[in-house]
Amino acid sequence: MEREHIVTLVATLDDDTYIIEHPDGSLERRKSQTDWARIDALTEEEIEAAARSDPEWDGLLDLDWSKVEITRPARKQPISIRLDEDVLDFFKRDGAGYQKRINAVLRSYVTAAAKGTPSRPKPASKSKRLGVKA
Repeated sequence: MEREHIVTLVATLDDDTYIIEHPDGSLERRKSQTDWARIDALTEEEIEAAARSDPEWDGLLDLDWSKVEITRPARKQPISIRLDEDVLDFFKRDGAGYQKRINAVLRSYVTAAAKGTPSRPKPASKSKRLGVKA
């Protein structure tokens, strides 16, 4: 089975081009292929009919979109982090995008912690952190 190739929109530029990030982290600048003149010429009725005939829009047209909030992912901060080898291997085993998967796990933890759901481990005593037996 072929894996999906999901790209992330990084920027839309004024010259009708945009920059995307591929799963391997490479960036690519592309020219928009949208025929904006044709889109601008469509009536509201034609747009509605086209959307209703598209199975991917099934059930979405009658939603109240007036309260939708558009959010952009937070800018990533480059860091150096030490992980256990087996933990890193686990995330790397699915190939490119392992840093995004690690970030997703950490994001999930932060979100749950903000809701008060995960039990936070108690900090180890100084002697345990230093490997001193009691």
